[in-house]
Amino acid sequence: MTRMTTAERTMPPTVADERTMLESWLEFHRETLAAKCAGLDEKQLREASAPPSILSLMGLVRHMADVERHWFRNILAGEAGAAQPLFWTDEDQDRDLRLTPDDSWEEAQEIWQREMGRAREAAAGRGLDDIGAGEHHSGKTFSLRWIYVHMIEEYARHNGHADLIRERIDGSTGM
Repeated sequence: MTRMTTAERTMPPTVADERTMLESWLEFHRETLAAKCAGLDEKQLREASAPPSILSLMGLVRHMADVERHWFRNILAGEAGAAQPLFWTDEDQDRDLRLTPDDSWEEAQEIWQREMGRAREAAAGRGLDDIGAGEHHSGKTFSLRWIYVHMIEEYARHNGHADLIRERIDGSTGM
């Protein structure tokens, strides 16, 4: 079994103000998912965790691109064009995870990187107590602080899935 290292990631500070801490932990988890995908070929990135599950590393990256878009661009910034998800639909809410032969790692990674960049832009200059400008289907409002905490939780949960998928693919563990 190969042990993965933390060299690919920036460790969050142990002492910092709240915003620095939240942003650092979010970046840490973004980098963790990227590290879990590193060094694998397209076939491996498409490999499902354990049938009948369709969960794969590429599917997780596509899912997180949609999540980044939804919370930062749609809910926080209120961008009208960002209200439409990238992959999933009302008819197929697992479309981000359900890969077709036309889906590629290159496209998934490019979209995910773009959405993370736009998420950082949407949060820049806003205070943690600022309320999102977009509408959520629940009718609730969300602060940037809540969005950061939710995104850390979302990545942490899915990075646990990524740990198991990566170990199944090539035996790599850790991080």
